[in-house]
Amino acid sequence: MARRKRQFNTFNLSFLDIMSCGFGAVVLVFLIIDHSIEVQSDELNQDLLSEVNFLEEEVTEGQEGLVRLRNTLSDIDLQMVEAQGLATRIIEEIEEYEALIESLRAEGFDDDEDIESLKAEILALESELKKLQSAAEQDGGRSARSYLGEGNRQYLTGLNLGGRNIAILLDTSASMLADRLVNIIRLRNMDPGLQREADKWTRAVNTVNWLTAQLPVKADYQIITFNTEPSWAVPDTAGQWLEVADQARLEDISERLTKITPAGGTSLENAFLALQKLSPAPDNIFLITDGLPTQGRAAPRGSKVSGRDRLGHYQRAIQQLPAGVPVNVILAPMEGDPAAASAFWQLAQNTRGSFLSPSKDWP
Repeated sequence: MARRKRQFNTFNLSFLDIMSCGFGAVVLVFLIIDHSIEVQSDELNQDLLSEVNFLEEEVTEGQEGLVRLRNTLSDIDLQMVEAQGLATRIIEEIEEYEALIESLRAEGFDDDEDIESLKAEILALESELKKLQSAAEQDGGRSARSYLGEGNRQYLTGLNLGGRNIAILLDTSASMLADRLVNIIRLRNMDPGLQREADKWTRAVNTVNWLTAQLPVKADYQIITFNTEPSWAVPDTAGQWLEVADQARLEDISERLTKITPAGGTSLENAFLALQKLSPAPDNIFLITDGLPTQGRAAPRGSKVSGRDRLGHYQRAIQQLPAGVPVNVILAPMEGDPAAASAFWQLAQNTRGSFLSPSKDWP
């Protein structure tokens, strides 16, 4: 009995073991199947998400393309409207011209004759234009700068305003303040601002402005101011030629001249020596002064200068001028210097220049 009982217990244990193993196997199979399903599901989800993203991108691109197409269609519609409007205007103009042609024909106009007549008129106008252009090239400086003087006056001066390299010498000595010695002494003791507004000096500055307005546009120029020593109107342009066509430079020089206060004696020799620093040499010279020089290269020993001494300084000065160059003298004579007019007139004649002693309202 006991033996059977042991056999039965053994059988029970074996059966339980078998059952346990079977259940474990089932669980294992279930886990394997479940994992496989999860993997397949994840892969399927990733594929589907990729497909969805791809489709979304295609939709976005399609929408953008649709917007571009709509814009293109709008542009095309606008161009069509503009083209239609232009075509309408062209048709209207053609109809107008056709009507005009018919009216001209009805009035007896001949096409060939009219064309030849128009050609002749065009040739005549072209010829006139060439004459005007030629005259404009010979006319001095008007396109570069304008200066008319008070009351819009114009003057026939006889001055030789031509040349390629033109030098202007402006006397800035104390005698340029007034015509009479007593007035010069009076003004020398006044405020510099009042001295710069003196009538004689104002006329001298206006003379330079008038000259620069008449110079040929294609020419070069330089302005040298002088009393006992020469100075360049624009210090950093010493020895250089400036272009007449540079209007801004002309205006700047005009402004600089108004700030000069006449003072000191007169050395014409030093002024003419300054011309030698210009390269090439000037081919036309303008001298604006009021009398013979009071010294040569250096100051005189005494405080007085006689008329004979002044003529001697003048004779030595003109020896420094470049040969064969016209000297145009604009003289504003002062009292007590009677030999000046004769000497400067002779200088202008000998150099084939011009001599001008202007009235007080010139330029």
